[in-house]
Amino acid sequence: MTESVSVTRRDCLKTAAVAGAAMAVPTIVPASALGRGGATAPSERITMAGVGIGPRGEFVLGWMLPERDVRFVAICDVRKERREAVKGIIDKHNGDQDCAQFTDFRELLATRPDIDAFLIATGDRWHATLATMAMRAGKDVYSEKPSCMTIAEGRAVVETAKRHGRIYQTGTQRLSEAPFVAAIELARSGKLGKVHTARAHIAPWDAAEMSHAWLPAEAEPPKDVVDWDMWLGPCPWRPYNASYVKGGWRGHYDFHTSCIGEWGAHTFAQAQAGIDALDTSAVEYTYVKNATGDGMVATFASGVKMVLQLEGWKGSCGMKFEGTEGSVAVADGYAKPDVSSPSLLAEGEKLVAEYMEKTKRPMNHVRDFFDCIKTRRQTVANPSVMHHSMGTVHAANICMWLKRDMAYDPVREEFRNDAEANRLRTRAQRAPYII
Repeated sequence: MTESVSVTRRDCLKTAAVAGAAMAVPTIVPASALGRGGATAPSERITMAGVGIGPRGEFVLGWMLPERDVRFVAICDVRKERREAVKGIIDKHNGDQDCAQFTDFRELLATRPDIDAFLIATGDRWHATLATMAMRAGKDVYSEKPSCMTIAEGRAVVETAKRHGRIYQTGTQRLSEAPFVAAIELARSGKLGKVHTARAHIAPWDAAEMSHAWLPAEAEPPKDVVDWDMWLGPCPWRPYNASYVKGGWRGHYDFHTSCIGEWGAHTFAQAQAGIDALDTSAVEYTYVKNATGDGMVATFASGVKMVLQLEGWKGSCGMKFEGTEGSVAVADGYAKPDVSSPSLLAEGEKLVAEYMEKTKRPMNHVRDFFDCIKTRRQTVANPSVMHHSMGTVHAANICMWLKRDMAYDPVREEFRNDAEANRLRTRAQRAPYII
């Protein structure tokens, strides 16, 4: 038996009155949630995490944090010291204590679906592996350079970004700096006549041929202090030595891309931009009998030569273009490009303005990345730009390692009639970090 319920007209009126009063109470929505008062609405905000933020990464983080539509919410690092230091920086900027800490990148991917993009600033060995893992998980990536250890890794980044529709920017930031863009556009526009030679600065430390020796074994610290297995990542197992994690990995074949890759990751892309060769790599490499590759000539299919140059610059990461009617050079620290004729300076300024209007790109590398996340168009230093300029880096390294001239096919991405060189296009990766 059910209990009968008698509902009177008065009861209905009472219920309606209560409901109406509830609806009449104003709902208070913070202005920041609507994007007012200079704030960015959450729907427009790019949520980010940092991975392996050491001194260089901290520098890039300093560029990103002030952007109003960006919020960092997590840091992943195998070193407790760096996790805590970077959390402190992010929390101070955000005005809270909410930055999450992770040691294992896979855990971060699995537990934080709210993250849109990653800043990857580990050592060279992890760049391509992390970028590929992140993009497969549907994340956009800003990766520090050199962004791949091998030609095969570069190809994996390109194919992953394309397959998963991800935005990727490699940290060759001078492609977004006005003095460098002016020089590039002067070369591209014909203002120098027919450009026949580009010069690319290589790092004035270390050598092209790197050490295959191991540092002496030391006692491993607790995993929470340094997760050594995770630090090594895809590299071959090596015994722990504290020097590695303090930057002493440079100059070791397992972890580094040599003095050529150190700055060539920047300057080869810059030079190739000026000679319209960002979609290819050099086809011929001449071996030079020195430790660094200084003076090597890398020739492109167009006939333009790029010379690797160690000395003669007034700043770091320099480039120079030489044409039949003039030349231009620029490096860090130049207030303006060095030009063969004063009139080229005004031309350069005009060309930068025209470039910005035509491409809608800012003279701000991280801002270009964030804008492209929103528009889904390609960045200035997109995966193809990274892969083809790094292809030139890797081929130059292989030329130095094998101590002979090389012929390279950038379409097939293989050396011509050289099985030994072709074996060096990739490296064995250690499970479970295989991409």
